[in-house]
Amino acid sequence: MNSTASEPSPSSSRVLTVPNAISAARIASIPVFVALILDHDTTTAGLILFAIVVATDWIDGMIARRTGQVSDLGKVLDPVADRLAIAAGLIGLVLRGIFPLWAAAAILVRDLTVLVGGAVALARRGLRLEVRWIGKLATFSLMAAIPMVSWGSLGLPLAATATVGGWAAYAVGIVEYYVAAFAYLGDIRRASYRGAGSEDGDPAR
Repeated sequence: MNSTASEPSPSSSRVLTVPNAISAARIASIPVFVALILDHDTTTAGLILFAIVVATDWIDGMIARRTGQVSDLGKVLDPVADRLAIAAGLIGLVLRGIFPLWAAAAILVRDLTVLVGGAVALARRGLRLEVRWIGKLATFSLMAAIPMVSWGSLGLPLAATATVGGWAAYAVGIVEYYVAAFAYLGDIRRASYRGAGSEDGDPAR
């Protein structure tokens, strides 16, 4: 689906919904998997839990759309849960010494840039970034790459295969990630121009 920055889709002010509960549970799991990752005796368990949390980042949004439980809180909580889980997991893996700092920084810098751009667009124009298919594909690649590279660094079963596959997925994913970032920033710029033109009395085009 080719989506761009747009006016927020209809939603309710409900707080107690199943999708919001799932997002909250994913956020609550963050200190758990970080603590497990940092403990040398439980690193593998923490890595598995981290992989599960980031691999299920689509569940809360999907349930919200299919059950008509899209809410104002959920629109914020869902992406916040995703970004917090990824950032915390990467920091934990870097501190544990099983994922390179440079590779983590490339992901985090991109996320921060898009996050700030999206926040500015929302604050100034009431615009919300809609997910592009290439962004979803990039996230899928990276969420597979991070646990695989870390798995290989720990020397666990099939470590060599996991390392090669992980870095291949990372190479593809990080390129797609930045292509998506430039697309999102372009969406924000174009939408801002249209908004400015409408305020000046010119039709938005």
